[in-house]
Amino acid sequence: MNSCMIIGIAGGSGSGKTTLAKNIARHFGDKISLLRHDDYYKANSSLSKEERERLNYDHPDAFDTELLIKHLDMLRRGEAVNSPVYDYSAHDRSKDIRHVEASSVIILEGILIFENKEITSRLDMKIFVDTDSDVRILRRIARDVIDRGRTLESVIEQYLSTVKPMHEAFVEPSKKNADIIIPEGGNNPIAYGIIIDKIEKHLSKNEF
Repeated sequence: MNSCMIIGIAGGSGSGKTTLAKNIARHFGDKISLLRHDDYYKANSSLSKEERERLNYDHPDAFDTELLIKHLDMLRRGEAVNSPVYDYSAHDRSKDIRHVEASSVIILEGILIFENKEITSRLDMKIFVDTDSDVRILRRIARDVIDRGRTLESVIEQYLSTVKPMHEAFVEPSKKNADIIIPEGGNNPIAYGIIIDKIEKHLSKNEF
């Protein structure tokens, strides 16, 4: 009987969790499927861009958790899903969708996936990427200014007003729900090798 393993990779903004998830996905190609928690931000098209910019995107309520859970359950049953796609420059869900095929390994990455009990109950392996706060803010500034077209001032203001307090209130406490805590997830070859080995063993026994 085929078995699906769902792996959660969490950590603060700029921790390296996305790099880790992408490296794993690149290693296995279409043998695994990847979901991004960011893509499940709630749609806020009814608000003006200025209003959307002021929303707190680092609070659990910012996410469409019901849809994410529905998609996780569908993938575990072997059904493909159409994931929403988030547009960072517009601060809203885009009109695009991303078709995600079911596979025997699903990776879900995001800052708050260990905060919600309904999500964590569906994860077979929970990995928390633990990175120093100074490193995370520098990475966030570089990413948001260069890749997402934000101003330096807006990134710093958002970090101080919501990102940092929400990290302390929700992300950091959720670390206790992890099975594995690794420093510098995208640049930790030993931890990366252990994860790759575990996935390879699962894939050798289970194929869709």
